[in-house]
Amino acid sequence: MTDEIVRQRLSAADVKNLMANPSAENRAITSGKIAGQFSSGGLTDNERHIAEDIFRALVKDTEVLVRESLAAHLKTSPDLPHDVAMSLASDVDSVALPMIKFSEVLTDDDLVVIVRGKSATRQVAVAQRSRVSATVANALIDTGNETAVARLVSNEGADLNEKALGRVIDEYDSSVRVSDSLSRRTSLPAAISEQLVEAVTQKLQDYLSEKQELSADVATNLILQARERATLNLVQFGSSEAELDNLINQLHRKRRLTPSLLLRAISMGDEGFFERGLACLAGVALPNAQALIHDDGGLGLQSIYLKANLPKRWYPAFRAGVDLAAEMDYDGGPNDRARFISKMLERMLTQFDDPASTFSREDIDYLMGKLEQAAA
Repeated sequence: MTDEIVRQRLSAADVKNLMANPSAENRAITSGKIAGQFSSGGLTDNERHIAEDIFRALVKDTEVLVRESLAAHLKTSPDLPHDVAMSLASDVDSVALPMIKFSEVLTDDDLVVIVRGKSATRQVAVAQRSRVSATVANALIDTGNETAVARLVSNEGADLNEKALGRVIDEYDSSVRVSDSLSRRTSLPAAISEQLVEAVTQKLQDYLSEKQELSADVATNLILQARERATLNLVQFGSSEAELDNLINQLHRKRRLTPSLLLRAISMGDEGFFERGLACLAGVALPNAQALIHDDGGLGLQSIYLKANLPKRWYPAFRAGVDLAAEMDYDGGPNDRARFISKMLERMLTQFDDPASTFSREDIDYLMGKLEQAAA
């Protein structure tokens, strides 16, 4: 047959001729042309119904080549009957995978059934769809299929909320492929990014202790430095208030909302993180905490600082940080962050040189080290 079959009106005779043709190649070519015409929307209602009957016959064709041609031409058709789409999606992989990956006729229920069907290749195909609903995404996470989940988290069209992403980190914590794909995702909630940082730094700590012959204390200190820097970088470009609150609460639950992290935050001029962190540790509502922190008399900051149970001898460093943050801000120019931290280092040195300072040499060395790390 030639292109005429898709230009002329289809009839029962066409169906008969198509099915009687002994050549699988000819049937594949002809079915592809009819499917192409169907997908383009160029058929009348009557012709479309005839084409649908042809498809229902062809999905039972014994030649895989015919069914492959059909799937290749119908995979993006929005008008394909659901039963035909399901027949093709249930076929051998060479027929099914294009349908599973592209067909919008398949419902979430269909896709969940496919995902639970234990075929790793079909799970990957579902994960690659242009849109993956939260329901289907959770079904994929349940599979334990590392490749499928790595594809899922790298798919910007996948509806992955914070809970689902948290499951990925917890359940695939040993998968480098999944964590790498997750880290490359365009947008991640700050709390999820922090979990990812924690997972990666824990592995790094184990490596440093076991492979580099470092003492546990040295390895832990290096990791804490890296983790704190990475944590604050998560909010460097301005997360939403809700994301920042989630991050603070998560850090607090995991006992990682440390004095050194808050000192690093205020030293970098990140008042939002510092205010929320101090409010969380003190158990004070954020508006009240902000009023206390920025009290001109200074008693407010001291009060909430002590309520947060932070080291008393470090208070002058935090006091200097809050004062400097009130005096200057990032100006948007080149290296504004570096200039801010440089000013903070100068202010800290002034505090340390004050004869009335309560800092011990150990405190000075520790705090200066933290500030220099923040500037790095």
